[in-house]
Amino acid sequence: MPEGDTVHTIARYLREALVGQRLSDGRIAHAPGFVLRDRQVTAINANGKHLCIELDAREQIRVHLGMTGSWHRYTLGERWKKPAHRASLLIQREDQQYVCFSAREVEVMRVGSIAERRLQAHLGPDLSVPAPLDTALIEARARSLLGADVPLAEVLLDQRVAAGIGNVYKSELLFIARLSPFRALGRTDSDTLRALYDRARQVLPRNIGGAPRTTREVADAAGRLWVYRRADRPCHVCRTPIRYVRAGRQHRSTYWCPACQPSETD
Repeated sequence: MPEGDTVHTIARYLREALVGQRLSDGRIAHAPGFVLRDRQVTAINANGKHLCIELDAREQIRVHLGMTGSWHRYTLGERWKKPAHRASLLIQREDQQYVCFSAREVEVMRVGSIAERRLQAHLGPDLSVPAPLDTALIEARARSLLGADVPLAEVLLDQRVAAGIGNVYKSELLFIARLSPFRALGRTDSDTLRALYDRARQVLPRNIGGAPRTTREVADAAGRLWVYRRADRPCHVCRTPIRYVRAGRQHRSTYWCPACQPSETD
């Protein structure tokens, strides 16, 4: 799943290409009657994993890529790398086409509408924005929204607590903090929880821009990540084989080092 840094990178790219421009064509797969031709793009923003393309007349298109969504750019007439029936959204400016494939959600809404305000209220602080972070607010959201027995791996994925973390950063941040993914929220003190999100605010913005994602201080031949997709390979710190499991309500993948991140029962 594209995470917050990826969505912010896409927003930056599309902003440079489209803001202030008038569209020559376009279509939304599930809303074929919505007209994009001759519409002007006024702003493009990201909030967590949501990307919003604002148009004239105070309308906007909200895109959530989900697990499999992606954006491609093509020159008009160029063969697409994915089948047309998977195109959730097409935006065309002159001879340049920007195609979003297999998005989980594409929604048209009014700027400032109740739907937009509900979305903003639903999401926690955006961890990809390099600005001061209210970790006390994040802790309060976590403890009020989630049960004390919820493991930290699931807490980090909950976009209501803070927005932008997906599977990659979940595993990486917990390793950096030397915390077990299965440690319960109720057994995690305030300083530890707040420090975890402080580190997220440092790592996510650093990866905006399109370069290969890295969480290690030194990206060498051993790789750019600490544990993600390194099952059975030796830990960069202690050489213990990295473990992997699918767990939680959404059966999401988690990677961890059992030596560096021991559970409370170990």
